[in-house]
Amino acid sequence: MVGLLLAAMLLGGCQPLTQSTSGAPDSPHSDDLDSDVTAPDVLTLIYSRSPVTLNPHLATGFQDFEAARIIYEPLASYGPDGQLVPILAADLPSLENGDISEDRRSVTWRLQETLRWSDGEPLTAEDVVFTYKFIINKDVAAVTAQYYRDIKSIEAVDDHTVKIIFKQPTASWQTPFTGLNGLILPEHLFKDFNNRKAREAPANFQPVGTGPYRYLTQAQGRLLFAPNELYRYTLNSGFKRVEILGDVPPYVAARDVLRDGTADFAHNIQLESAALIDLVETGAAGNLLLTFGSQVERIMLNFADPNQETQAKERSSKDFPHPILRDFRVRQAIDYGIDRQAIARQLYGDLGQATSQLLVAPNPAGEQPIPFKHDVETAKALLDEAGWVDSDGDGVRDRNGKPLQLIFQTSIGTIRQATQAMVQQQLADIGINVLIERIRTDDFFSADPDQTNSINHFYADMQEYAIGNDIPDPTIYMSWWTCDNIAALENNWQKPNNARYCNSDYDYLWNIARSEIDPAARNELFRQMDRLLADDVAVLPIVHRSLANAVSNRITGYTFTPWDASTWDIANWQQATPVENAPDRAVKNSQIESTPSESDASTEDAETTE
Repeated sequence: MVGLLLAAMLLGGCQPLTQSTSGAPDSPHSDDLDSDVTAPDVLTLIYSRSPVTLNPHLATGFQDFEAARIIYEPLASYGPDGQLVPILAADLPSLENGDISEDRRSVTWRLQETLRWSDGEPLTAEDVVFTYKFIINKDVAAVTAQYYRDIKSIEAVDDHTVKIIFKQPTASWQTPFTGLNGLILPEHLFKDFNNRKAREAPANFQPVGTGPYRYLTQAQGRLLFAPNELYRYTLNSGFKRVEILGDVPPYVAARDVLRDGTADFAHNIQLESAALIDLVETGAAGNLLLTFGSQVERIMLNFADPNQETQAKERSSKDFPHPILRDFRVRQAIDYGIDRQAIARQLYGDLGQATSQLLVAPNPAGEQPIPFKHDVETAKALLDEAGWVDSDGDGVRDRNGKPLQLIFQTSIGTIRQATQAMVQQQLADIGINVLIERIRTDDFFSADPDQTNSINHFYADMQEYAIGNDIPDPTIYMSWWTCDNIAALENNWQKPNNARYCNSDYDYLWNIARSEIDPAARNELFRQMDRLLADDVAVLPIVHRSLANAVSNRITGYTFTPWDASTWDIANWQQATPVENAPDRAVKNSQIESTPSESDASTEDAETTE
């Protein structure tokens, strides 16, 4: 995959939207779904999973956010450089304009004054206030609630002004209502469902938003969208329909976009490097575009015993420490036993980089990256010291008659199963027997309290998935290893610390960082937290993973950012000028490009869980 990581900022011929001069219609739309829309006028997006809901605050995975982002918008979001970009806001708050208080205890947002929902209703500050009330309602159980816990109160000062007051001085004032987790909901459609019936709201499946496209219907397994005539800008995309198709295997998705030209966009192709080579080199219909952000493929180690139950029938409870992994020497041995470089090189190629850091973008480690080392002899010595020896010569270490055996689970996926196989062999080389479990993807990432195969129940010893901070400020992300965030029966397994890790020193650092105003001091605190987790072998980062989107040559205008959905700027996507003699829906001369984030330019170096 020669040239995969050549520095090339992905601007895709992006052109700014122009303010509409004709004014928005005064009535909702009318659609003739039977009218013909020919292939060139349809923008086709394909995903490995099908959207379950179009309410982003009830999302079950990245595919829900991606689809919802076409319809809903936040007050602001983050461009590729991590800087805030106003969207529904008229301007960004700042100390200079007085909208951020000197003590960092409040922030004021001012909305554009002509915003309208796609059903014709005006969007006002009350919709922002309602969105907050919906998110923090425990009966709703919103997946985005953690991003709003520092808010003390929120007020609609007038129709177009919102003031947020925080519980304490808050350096990350920009966290609420920005990016993927800040999408604003219409109060008039959700006010009767701000309760336990939240997931029954018709608007979860028939959404009304302010974005460039509006939802039409589901037909033949596809979600259909049409241009939103009430959008505040005039769209010049040339697309009369947007279609989303889910449950497409990664190889098929890559083939459809890169080679066959039967689709325009495929989200985050996660295939082994070797499997992509032929499609990349021979495809004539599109490019594979890489965005390195915060996503880190990691192996979580369970600090709780998955085989013991409390009286309430809770497994993997913090009340029962893991009988094997609570030993620091065993965790160290596993760390030394895993060959990150081999995994990154053989499975990811240029799509990933070996890492031992959790926090890779923006990278507060600066010139002090956390080192890692594959050392079989050191791993064996550590296990010997911990009392695990191969007493019967079968190749598996044992102690007190019990074998050193661990269950390793992850979701079904080509790279994940290949990683499991490599880790299984690498740990076998040091005398650990690893049993593989492969879990249906929707079950593995489920937020359903009754789904015991989920990552938050964690009824195994090791598990693998990818996640990262989904906004540049890592405060929320780094809180996932605090004692207060342990997933448990008492919180319906909704909190993110599924490893059940608890360290008072780590909590102390995080509590200081959350209110530290000085950026350099905050970065140093986050660096210390990342290093503490590495030193304690609390988690095993393996690969800094790129977002690998396949994009048709027939579209232009896109700009991917690691801090929002790939569809965040779909208003700018346009039909490219056709190339003479090119195949239908495609342009010749495929190549692979890389989109560096701000951190890529200065470091070696971010859903959303995948």
